[in-house]
Amino acid sequence: MRRYSQLTSEQRYQIFALHKVENTLTKIAEIIGVHKSTISRELRRNRGAKDYLPEQAHSFALERRKGKVVKRLTQAHWHIIEDYLRQDWSPEQISGRLRTDLSLEVSHERIYQYIYENKANGGTLYKHLRCQKIRRKRYGSYSKRGQILNRVSIEERPAIVEEKTRYGDFEVDTVIGKNHKEALVTLVDRSTKYMLIKKVANKSAEAVKNAIIELLLPYKGALHTITADNGKEFAYHEDIAKALGIEFFFAHSYASWERQGESVNKLLNQSQLS
Repeated sequence: MRRYSQLTSEQRYQIFALHKVENTLTKIAEIIGVHKSTISRELRRNRGAKDYLPEQAHSFALERRKGKVVKRLTQAHWHIIEDYLRQDWSPEQISGRLRTDLSLEVSHERIYQYIYENKANGGTLYKHLRCQKIRRKRYGSYSKRGQILNRVSIEERPAIVEEKTRYGDFEVDTVIGKNHKEALVTLVDRSTKYMLIKKVANKSAEAVKNAIIELLLPYKGALHTITADNGKEFAYHEDIAKALGIEFFFAHSYASWERQGESVNKLLNQSQLS
């Protein structure tokens, strides 16, 4: 008996039927005529989020055998991702599993964006993220040393931004990791709700500035404004505005409703950053 075997489509249907009636891996291997490790590997690598489906499994195996990296996501792929999310898998875990098992390249940032789009359309996938945003501790006004110089208040922001009728008015925020070191920089367009995300090693003003410029530079020319809260990580707002050719505004302290993107970050689990 060969230790490793390439299964046929017919054998995969046999595995499906035998596994469904709770046969042991050893028994299934004996009936099909392959090694037990072949059955174990097949069920581990070629199943969806919940069940082993023979037709889907055969397709996955053929893609892997060709060494083909799947670049275009199909509806079937998103169904698998949703199944994993409903089992409380993190986007990072799902991304890694899809890359290993299905040769499917989908970033965890894209999965986060999918979750947000789902919520905006009334979906509930966001409820399966384990935690909520860790809010910054506020200790009254900053000392002179910690103040953000040359802040421009949201009161001076053009009224058209509130209408949400144009692309290019972004809201920026940071989500802190559980180790209080790493963070996510998130940018949400007010009109389209398009979201950009980048992980940074720390929440320093320099790291956040570089992340914002890197994320938005490809869209320079179509950008209008950025609105932030009063976190010290946005101290280099003037450099950002100059690099992108935009206006940078700050919301009032403790007024999260002035920035719709605040709710987006409740979707992002700080435990996913580690």
